[in-house]
Amino acid sequence: MTLILTASDLAATVDMNATIEAIEASLVDQAKGSANQPGPLSMGLPGIESRYLVMAAASAPRGLVASKLLSDIPSNAEAGLPTQRSSIILADQNTGETLALLDGRVPTRTRTAAMSAVASRHLARPESHVLGLVGAGALAIAHVEALRAVLPIDTVVVWSRTNATLDAFRRAVEHTGLEVIRALEIRDVFDTSDVVCTLTPAIVPVVSGRWFRDGQHVNAVGARPRPDHREVDSEAMRRSRVVVDSLDTAVAKSGDLLLAIQEGALTLDDVAGELGQVVAGDARGRESAKQVTLFNSVGMGLQDLAIGRILYDAALERGLGTRIDLSA
Repeated sequence: MTLILTASDLAATVDMNATIEAIEASLVDQAKGSANQPGPLSMGLPGIESRYLVMAAASAPRGLVASKLLSDIPSNAEAGLPTQRSSIILADQNTGETLALLDGRVPTRTRTAAMSAVASRHLARPESHVLGLVGAGALAIAHVEALRAVLPIDTVVVWSRTNATLDAFRRAVEHTGLEVIRALEIRDVFDTSDVVCTLTPAIVPVVSGRWFRDGQHVNAVGARPRPDHREVDSEAMRRSRVVVDSLDTAVAKSGDLLLAIQEGALTLDDVAGELGQVVAGDARGRESAKQVTLFNSVGMGLQDLAIGRILYDAALERGLGTRIDLSA
């Protein structure tokens, strides 16, 4: 039987702390070779801007094989539709049975924030307490929850293009008791923040490395998964010790990295390594209190597999979702 899980089913089962721990464990699995994370397949069609990405992973410790189809369709915005849509399939590693089909919105947002939390746990200064956010939408709200789980965050400095989005953000995080400070310009976010998460679907850089301060950690998260789109400029990459989620994924679809390499700001050899290698102790992360570190977050199937395991198990326990016999 296959369990169909809608966005509302999944929202009821999210556990950020458990997701962070599962993501971290899966990264170690990747580094040690007990999980398989191939590079993504990115497809396009003549004459249209849309891209279709297939992100897959297999994990012996999690007992799963997972695949996500991500459709990136910028023109959807004109029709008031989401510009990115995705679905995740989970299959039993041993039998190949399709266990579940998940709407991708909630898992993607949650695992992305959890990945930033793992990166911040291992790359930011442990005393970091001011969180900066470039963007104030649903992903920013998830990042507040995730970063509070790994660092002593007491203040959030946030920039948003619109007052309405900022007001919604304030209401969503009000229960945390955090001090929320509005930044009038993106540059202002970097003036006082210890950790900054960039969360905009930028095509051209909106963040300059000239703004980085000594000791800062940056999670570059928001740019679309395309080799010609980026959120941070070449100076940002040049100034930072750069860690990626997956090198194969980054060289396939990270404009932040690829365009900086094309412009001569750094080489592929300058990348410190994958986050899983840092977590496992096989690569060095932060080397000094003054060093600037940057996590280039693009997204990979192993993250979807890790959170998929948690959400599927929780849904079974709570009796959520709809069961369908696909072989009938």
